[in-house]
Amino acid sequence: MTSSPSADSRQSWLVAVVGAIAMIFTFGTPLSYGIFSKPFSEAFGISPVALSTIFSVMLLTFFIGSGAVGVFAVRVPARVVLLAAAGATGLVTPSLYFVDSYLGLLVVFAVLGLSLGTVFVLLASIVPRWFDKRRGAATGLIFVGNGLGLFILPPLWQTAFSTVGVRQGFVTIMGATAVAFLLAGVVCRRPPWTTQSTATTGELVDWVSGLARTRRFQQLFIGMGLAFAWYQLLAAYAVDLFAARGLTETAASTAFGLIGGVSIISRIGGGYLGDQLGSRRAFLGSLSFATAGIVLLILPQVPLLLAAIFFIGLGLGGCATLYIPVLMNVYPPEKDTAVIGVFNVAGGLGSLLMPPLGTASIAYTDGYTAAILLTVAVTLVAFWLIVAGTRAG
Repeated sequence: MTSSPSADSRQSWLVAVVGAIAMIFTFGTPLSYGIFSKPFSEAFGISPVALSTIFSVMLLTFFIGSGAVGVFAVRVPARVVLLAAAGATGLVTPSLYFVDSYLGLLVVFAVLGLSLGTVFVLLASIVPRWFDKRRGAATGLIFVGNGLGLFILPPLWQTAFSTVGVRQGFVTIMGATAVAFLLAGVVCRRPPWTTQSTATTGELVDWVSGLARTRRFQQLFIGMGLAFAWYQLLAAYAVDLFAARGLTETAASTAFGLIGGVSIISRIGGGYLGDQLGSRRAFLGSLSFATAGIVLLILPQVPLLLAAIFFIGLGLGGCATLYIPVLMNVYPPEKDTAVIGVFNVAGGLGSLLMPPLGTASIAYTDGYTAAILLTVAVTLVAFWLIVAGTRAG
């Protein structure tokens, strides 16, 4: 007779490792949409402008659609939802051999965004529940997978499209994605000591409605959204800023990529600090590092630019790792998936609003200072709201 698994056990770490592998395929594809534009335009005869609306829908379903799924998936066994997402991913894998219209591609990428986002929400809420003493480190591990995807998937998509073409490349990478999600569906479930929510759909709607009326939720919803929106804002102008400081285009792109590289390291380090100092203090410390790095961008010297990249990377990785433990300390654990789903919507709103805002600030001021100061302001408002929200009774 086998014994039941316990927190921080080998079973817990198996769930975390499998979750980290699946996480590689979540954010990497939606944030590679810039690479899709030219190959898809040539393959399907659709203009880049029209394609941009397809990819916008993918981001919409990835963030906001999956957030809504997360709210209601709290009533359903996690394995069922993960396997459904794996199945949906598998169904769209060969779809480009049968679809060649704008509407067809819109449906394919809407389903794809929803599947990828749903897996992210489920894993981000399930894996930490398997841990007690090492929750921060385990959360850091799955977000290392998330960060690796931002590095691995864009060049993989580029290579696949240039070597085997759009359709075969899509089949290859999405097939691997479906397999990873299937493995997560088999291995990753809520731990047996947690309570499955029995709330009805109406009760969940009432819960979200009631939550939205509380001051604490309003502070944390906006604060957490802004705690990641600053990166979306920065991404709108960072490469051009680095080039304006005298770097070549290749060097500027590499410099921006270093932010993600440093963030991978800080995802594990942030989890460790969260275990030692508490997730709230470590999260706010990470946000402070990001703010300091953004402030350094105002100064033109290259050594200070490198320091800025380092601090921003530390802040990004720490925030990505620690926001879930922060939220799990505020809201009831039996609604884990619903909580992460709701706050995924906050991140989605930021991702839709901030890039145009950054681009407009540069266009109207003909410089980068206003955009940098706006990014600093976003981090400071996020800091203040999260402090207020996590102190509220």
